[in-house]
Amino acid sequence: GLIERLRATRPDEVSLELCHRLDKETSGALIVAKTRKALVRMHDLMKEGGVEKHYLTLVKGDWVNDRQHVKFPLERYLLPSGERRVRVSQEGLSAHSIFTLLKRYGRVSYLDVELKTGRTHQIRVHMASIHHPVAGDPVYGPHNCITSLHGQCLHAKTLGFVHPITGEHLRFDSELPDYFTRFLTTLRQRTGGNTL
Repeated sequence: GLIERLRATRPDEVSLELCHRLDKETSGALIVAKTRKALVRMHDLMKEGGVEKHYLTLVKGDWVNDRQHVKFPLERYLLPSGERRVRVSQEGLSAHSIFTLLKRYGRVSYLDVELKTGRTHQIRVHMASIHHPVAGDPVYGPHNCITSLHGQCLHAKTLGFVHPITGEHLRFDSELPDYFTRFLTTLRQRTGGNTL
């Protein structure tokens, strides 16, 4: 969808390729390379940990720690139906997420997540594995994990990196989607905005 629309508006460009992906249910910022050269350099930068990635999420439960590192390795597998899933497994690839508490709203916690690696479903599986599933997660959250939402409360908020061609340091922020901000407003009203 998005790449095809960009290509249609810029037919003179050599290439327009996504440098990374977001889960279908996750909103937020993406990096698109205009040329093959930029794409290859961005992939190298991501492998080296040279891209700053911050997400915002609402999770079920009262988050205890102000800041917590989660380093469970993750492995992809297939369900009998052919659907892809991810699980914590010692045979998996290393995965590192840093969760920082922003606010508590009763039994829902608002977190900033810094990704040090970029594994498929990393935040969602890490959160579910420590019993704080992402609000509205249809796959890794329990069926009763805040089902009134019309989306998943996981948003790619900030991307920062050095431009692979010009060397300029860039930082981009993406606004929260409406359903996420509406749910935050509802939580604030219900809890009186109690915070840390």
